[in-house]
Amino acid sequence: MPIRIQSDLPAKKILEDENIFIMDDYKANQQDIRPLKIAILNLMPVKEDTEVQLLRSLSNTPLQVDVTFLTTGSYVGTHTPTSHLDQFYLTFDDVKSRRFDGLIITGAPVELMEFEEVSYWEELTRIMEWTKTNVTSTLHICWGAQAGLYYHYGIHKQVLDKKMFGIFEHNVIKRKEPFVRGFDDVFYAPHSRYTTVSEEDINKCEELTILAASEEAGVFIVIANEGKQLFVMGHPEYDRISLDREYKRDVNKGLDIELPKNYYPGDKPELKPNLVWRAHANAMYTNWLNYYVYQVTPYEF
Repeated sequence: MPIRIQSDLPAKKILEDENIFIMDDYKANQQDIRPLKIAILNLMPVKEDTEVQLLRSLSNTPLQVDVTFLTTGSYVGTHTPTSHLDQFYLTFDDVKSRRFDGLIITGAPVELMEFEEVSYWEELTRIMEWTKTNVTSTLHICWGAQAGLYYHYGIHKQVLDKKMFGIFEHNVIKRKEPFVRGFDDVFYAPHSRYTTVSEEDINKCEELTILAASEEAGVFIVIANEGKQLFVMGHPEYDRISLDREYKRDVNKGLDIELPKNYYPGDKPELKPNLVWRAHANAMYTNWLNYYVYQVTPYEF
């Protein structure tokens, strides 16, 4: 898929080196089609890494996608240069009068805080309410999924005894739902979180349906409102070394962190991790764009 982004976004060079088709504004404006308007509310601390991961994940259909990066106006993190945010990001106030075909709400490293204690919670609730009328389909990831389930359906998160950290085996539960079309019966996905949501709580809510789950990692994919809202509890967009960076960062900080499970060959951190989740991650994002965005969204808003 040609992904349309600003020509000077640093992620562009990384993706081009991977032979991913990136289209700048000049080329895109010469195509007589309407691209899908996708916004990404990037709540992760190192935003450049998440940009590359998500753009890579969105690059596997022939659709043209026009990406808008969003950040919170009520909180400005310190891990991404202000110059980068000023040049490549907008805030909700900049786009609240616009409509988007799709929105991705990422995870955030605030999961041990109560939702209402998060400095940008009020702003996020305004965004999530706005998605009901201004976004065709919203995909929530990790903490973003827990936040969405809490705001829209009153599902509370639960603190785990220890961090869910590693690559875990999952099973498809509702195979006929297009979001998991092309998935094997058993597939793998990365998790990196201290909290979870209860399968029992989700099953009590008639508006929610679990599409995939893991015996060890719990609920993985939840759908609501015929795909207008999708919730993914892990990080399928992670690249090969994302967990490696997290593990070694925490070790260097002197934190009590266990090895990510099922990740390093022979549990040896000096060895290159195997990449065993990329195919299903690509299928998931492709299915989202095709079945819940492209085939549903109006040509003109």
